[in-house]
Amino acid sequence: MTTSSTGASDVWLVVGLGNPGPSYSGHRHNVGYLVTDELAQRLGAPFRAHKSGRAEVVEGRLGAPGQPAPRVILMRARGYMNESGGAVSTLAKFYKVEPHRIIAIHDELDLPFGNLRVKLGGGDNGHNGLRSMRSSLGSGDFYRVRAGIGRPPGRQDVADFVLSNYSSSERKELDFQVIHAADAVESLIFEGLERTQSRFNS
Repeated sequence: MTTSSTGASDVWLVVGLGNPGPSYSGHRHNVGYLVTDELAQRLGAPFRAHKSGRAEVVEGRLGAPGQPAPRVILMRARGYMNESGGAVSTLAKFYKVEPHRIIAIHDELDLPFGNLRVKLGGGDNGHNGLRSMRSSLGSGDFYRVRAGIGRPPGRQDVADFVLSNYSSSERKELDFQVIHAADAVESLIFEGLERTQSRFNS
């Protein structure tokens, strides 16, 4: 069920990092979008333009019937990855969400494809989306769900690699990785960091 009120203390802001538009949709850099698509299906609502004009959002509550249901805002910035922090900051202020209630989902070069890590805070490791978020929020103390994409083969440029489509063999496993990452987001919200790391940090 969707909701439209703002300012509730149980709100979580879940950020899918990526680049907008169909030409980027299959890229490794856009795994954050894929995971938020999966979460939107679980909430049973489509992405819609936020009135700020800076993002698309889904508002809803996660949880089984009869159980506590935290309010969740899924968001995807309408700008490119390296400018996504401004949209995240705008929505964090709009929904009154502090950094420790923000979860960023992003691709991770230093993890093999299919691996997953969940952490709180840390460096940007060259990731433009994380760098932009840290700069705009004034803090890096948000959660990260890091979906491994591995390093480029041979001498392929890193930027070319992340802005290219998954290989045919990777696409066979991609749905599993996306579902696994979405499960990790839910686990963070319901069970906290320590239990989530124990379950999901492969």
